[in-house]
Amino acid sequence: MNSVTVHNISRKFGKIEALKEISFEANQGEIFGIIGPDGAGKTTLFRILTTLLLADSGEAQVDGFDIVKDYKHIRHRIGYMPGRFSLYQDLTVEENLKVFATVFETTIEANYDLIKDIYQQIEPFKNRRAGALSGGMKQKLALCCALIHKPSVLFLDEPTTGVDPISRRDLWDMLIRLKKENITILVSTPYMDEASLCDRIALIQNGRFLKIDTPVEMTRKFDKILWAVQSNTMSKLLGDLRKHENIKTCFAFGETHHITLDDSSLTISELQKYLSGLGHEGIEIRPIGASVEDCFMNLSSNGSEK
Repeated sequence: MNSVTVHNISRKFGKIEALKEISFEANQGEIFGIIGPDGAGKTTLFRILTTLLLADSGEAQVDGFDIVKDYKHIRHRIGYMPGRFSLYQDLTVEENLKVFATVFETTIEANYDLIKDIYQQIEPFKNRRAGALSGGMKQKLALCCALIHKPSVLFLDEPTTGVDPISRRDLWDMLIRLKKENITILVSTPYMDEASLCDRIALIQNGRFLKIDTPVEMTRKFDKILWAVQSNTMSKLLGDLRKHENIKTCFAFGETHHITLDDSSLTISELQKYLSGLGHEGIEIRPIGASVEDCFMNLSSNGSEK
């Protein structure tokens, strides 16, 4: 059963095309990740699906309701955690929760089991004003407020941006537990390493979906020869690799550069000889398996839309 269905959603801001004919389906009880850099269109898409912004064209349903005609029904059935902290900073933790529970005509006690695991981490600070909380604590409070009415679909817009690694891990642990409640979760993130925690992902760039698949299948279907290369002069190495006629793409990945090849005519020993001739030392070249980030870079460089 599809909890979210989107057909050809487009949106412009002046001359800027924020979204270009976006289509996808998210199944009930799955974590659907939308992965891409800042400015790719993730927030615009979420604002449209949560009925806060109208699309220029296309249509979508959330939990079976049309995002335009049935916006009131949708607002009572979804939880939304925007990228920026948007709770009442002058109210305490407990007061914020009570406000959101009241808006949705429920109580903290009614759905306490749903938020218990995460609320217990901020309960010692329940009398502290929200504006005085740390980034990780603000994130946990915002998630509790988004869940207090037990939504059927949860939208999380870059929930781990700007928080510490422990809070990032805690959030994903919580999302995996929420799946067991049959809540559909749409989460956007610029962090490629979070893709593996989703059931399916959509890679987005410049308002278009490049590909939709499971993280495992996406990396398995990577059809290019992929090598990791490093030397003692990494900045020079990047330029020299990009000049080689048999190297299709080259991008910096941490301590190495990842390259893809047009075909198998270039060998590792030939590339080592080429780089040695340009003055590189400490050269290391090895074949590697593709990551989601490799898939994203390959698709974006090809301009693929599927």
